[in-house]
Amino acid sequence: MSLDPLLLRTLAGVADWTEYERAIATITEGYRPPAVEVTPSTAPGPHGAVPLRLYRPYDAAERMPALLWVHGGGFSGGSVDMPEADVVARELAHRAGALVVTVDYRLAGPGTLFPTGLDDVQAAWNWLVGAAADLGADPARFQLGGCSAGGNLAVAAARRLLDAGQPGPSGLLLGYPCLHFPTPAVEGLEVDELPAVLRFTPGQYLAVVQGYLGRIHDIPAAAMPGQGSVEGLPPTLLALSAVDELRGSGELFAEQLRSVGVPVVVDVAEGLPHGHLNIPPVPVLPEIDRSLAVLAAALRAGSPA
Repeated sequence: MSLDPLLLRTLAGVADWTEYERAIATITEGYRPPAVEVTPSTAPGPHGAVPLRLYRPYDAAERMPALLWVHGGGFSGGSVDMPEADVVARELAHRAGALVVTVDYRLAGPGTLFPTGLDDVQAAWNWLVGAAADLGADPARFQLGGCSAGGNLAVAAARRLLDAGQPGPSGLLLGYPCLHFPTPAVEGLEVDELPAVLRFTPGQYLAVVQGYLGRIHDIPAAAMPGQGSVEGLPPTLLALSAVDELRGSGELFAEQLRSVGVPVVVDVAEGLPHGHLNIPPVPVLPEIDRSLAVLAAALRAGSPA
C-alpha cells in the first residue's frame, strides 16, 4: 500500500508542518469551498464556555440532519480553522443539507490534560441536543464524529452519554481515529516515504498519549475508547487512510463493533496518508472527494447504516 504518486512527489523533502502546508497548497490552490452560512456560538461547560462554529446551507430545510464534528491534531494541536474542521464542515453542510457544528475544545498541555477536551466535546453535544428546535435540526438525525484525535473524542463522548443514559448520537462518523494504545500494526504499509509529520512510529504515538494523559500507564478506557466496551454504540462509519500507521486502530475498532452486532461501514481512501481530510478536495486527488461523498451520504441519511 503505497502513497499516491502525486503526493509522493509533492511531499518529497517536507520536514515540518509549515513546509507540509506550503506543499499541499501547490496542488490545492484552485480549490474554492462551497458557500454556506457560518455563525459562532458557545456552549456552557464544566471548564468554562466552549466556542462553537455552526455551518448550514443558505437554503436549509426544516428539521435538517446535524453533526457535531471534532478536529484532530494529536489532542494538543489543531484548530477549528484547519481544513479537517473548516473545509470538511463546509463541504458536509453543503453536500448533505445539514447543520455541522465544530468544537473549539481545549487542547491538552500543562495543566490541561484528559478529560478536559472530552468534557468540552460532551458539553457541546449537550448544547446541540438542547438547541435542536431553535436550530431547525432533527434530533433523530444527530450524529457525532471527527478525525484522528477528534474521532477518539467523539467515540469517548458517545460512550459517556450511553453510560449516563443521556441522548446519544444516531451514528458515528469517524476519520482515521486513534482508539487504542498501543495501536495495532498494519502489514504491508510503505510508510518510509512519508514525511515525519505524517508518521506514527511507536515513539511518536507514545508522545501523543503522554501529552494527552500526562502518563503512559493506568490508561482509562475513556482516553482510548477502543480498549473499553463498544456494546450499545450506534452504527459507525470509518473513513480510513490507506497509508497510515493508525489504520490498524480503525480496522480493529470495526471488528470490535461487528463482534457485538453494531453495524459498521469501513471506507478506505487508497493512496492517501493519515489526515487526508485535512487536504481540500481537488480533482487531482479524487479519493478525498469520494471520502467526503461517503460521509455526506451517511450524514444526510441520519446514520451510516
